[in-house]
Formats: sequence, structure tokens, C-alpha cells
Amino acid sequence: MITAVELGLIYAIMALGVYLTFRILDFPDLTVDGSFTTGAAVASVGIVNGMNPWLATVLAFFAGMVAGVITGLLHTKGKIDGLLAGILTMIALYSINLRIMGKANTPLLGEDTLISPMRASGILGSWASVSILFAVCLVFVAAIVWFLHTELGMAMRATGDNQEMIRSFGVSTDNQKILGLALSNGLVALSGAVIAQYQGFADIGMGIGLILIGLASVIVGQAIFTQRYIWLAAIAVVFGAVIYRLVIQMALSAGLEVNDMKLISAVLVVLALLLPKWKGFQKILKSVKKRPQPVTESKEEVRTNA
Repeated sequence: MITAVELGLIYAIMALGVYLTFRILDFPDLTVDGSFTTGAAVASVGIVNGMNPWLATVLAFFAGMVAGVITGLLHTKGKIDGLLAGILTMIALYSINLRIMGKANTPLLGEDTLISPMRASGILGSWASVSILFAVCLVFVAAIVWFLHTELGMAMRATGDNQEMIRSFGVSTDNQKILGLALSNGLVALSGAVIAQYQGFADIGMGIGLILIGLASVIVGQAIFTQRYIWLAAIAVVFGAVIYRLVIQMALSAGLEVNDMKLISAVLVVLALLLPKWKGFQKILKSVKKRPQPVTESKEEVRTNA
């Protein structure tokens, strides 16, 4: 279970990227299936060739940003539907990722990675490593919340809410979409780079169906927690990613096979979408969130008692 929590916290960085496009920009971006593997490929090849793992991870982030920019340009300047633009970039990235790695799998066994210090000290797989990864996630949450409260971030939020309105104020919605897609896929690639270092290899198929994991994390987290504030919504995404991995782990422990993971993910997303519409579920959430009010005497009762 601790391993599932660790994976959930690493995947939470990817889920935060999906949150930017899915919730903030209201953009169905499928690029993440390819950019996740791109981040893993760039970091793994860099580390194998003697590059500092920190530098390799940063390069993976920028490689993901480039992928997001390409999708953004196809959609905004090429006037291609957003869904199709993401699919085109995702398909192209499959061949690009093979070119980067030179083969279908790049092992990192025996290489120094970002996870090596935790593995060497023996804290990997313990609550100490969970605390470290959770603190890292909180840093990313704080950075995203801060950005979304800047003028640039407010313009991006307005672009997702009402493009015509924000365009009337002289804001370029095309630039906002490109920036949002770049940041989103940068975070996705960063998560892929860390996952590759955590698992000890980068594989060409590790990003297949990843958009479902991202959507499951966002939807599950925000179905349970409130979306009233940006910072709460972002934290909900992190907890949603952890809950998703825990559900997958429990399903595997119950006897399901690894090949059933995609089916489990699909069922989880369907439940997360349907449960909030169920009145019984809403009553349960209200009863859980409802706090007992402190008993205070009115002024008239105080006077009477006096």
C-alpha cells in the first residue's frame, strides 16, 4: 500500500497537468499519452549517457512543453480541432520517443537517479519517502495556485470560462491555450521522468491510456472534495491520484490481473462521474462535511439566568 501511495504522489504531478487543461482551459488534450513517455525517454537517455539526473529531469520538463506547444499551434494556428490536434501529436510522439531511446526499452539499473538517495538510505517504501513526495507535490500545488492567481493565470482561467469575453479585453486566447498546453505537458513529462527513475526503466508503452489515469485522478478527487477554491481543487487532484492508485492496488490484491487495470480505470471514472449526480451520495457528503455548531446562549437566556 505504501508503494501505491508513492506512485500516486508521483502520478499526482501528471494529474495536476491534466487539471490545467481539463478544468482550467476546458481543453480535451490527448497529448499526455505521448508526452509522458517523452519525459521518461529524455530523462532516461540523459542519465544513461552520464547526465546529472536533476538536469535530465529538467530537460524532460522542457521536452514535454515543446510537445504541448506543438498541439497548441496545431489547434490555434492550424485551426485543427483540439481533440484531433492532441491525437496527431500523440501519434507523432510515438515515433519520436523511439528515436530518442533508440529501442523500445531503456533500463536504468545501476544508474544514479533522483530516487537513488532514498533507495540507498532505505527509506523508499516507508512513510518517510511518502512524506518527502507529498511535500514535493505541495510545492507544485503552491506553484500552480500562485500562477493561477497572477494576471496571466487569471487570463488563462477566463479563457477556459468564456473565450469571447476575455478576447474583448484584448487578451490573446490563442497564446493562453498554447501556454496552458505547454505547462500541462511539461508537468506530465516531468512525472514520466520521475516514474522512469522510480521504476528503473523507460518503456515506449508506459504512456498508453495515461489520459484515463489523469482524468480519474481529477474527477475522483473533485467528486469527494470541494471545488470552491483553486487551492482546494488542486489538493483534491493530489488526493485523487493517491486514491486511484490505492483502488488499483486493492483490485489487484483482490485477484484481478494487471491486464484489467485499464478496465478498472474506466469503471472508476464512470463511477466518479455518476456518483455526484446521485442524491444519496450528495446527502452522504453533506453529512460528512457538516460540522456540529457550538451551543451558545442567546442574550435573553443569559439575562434570565442572571
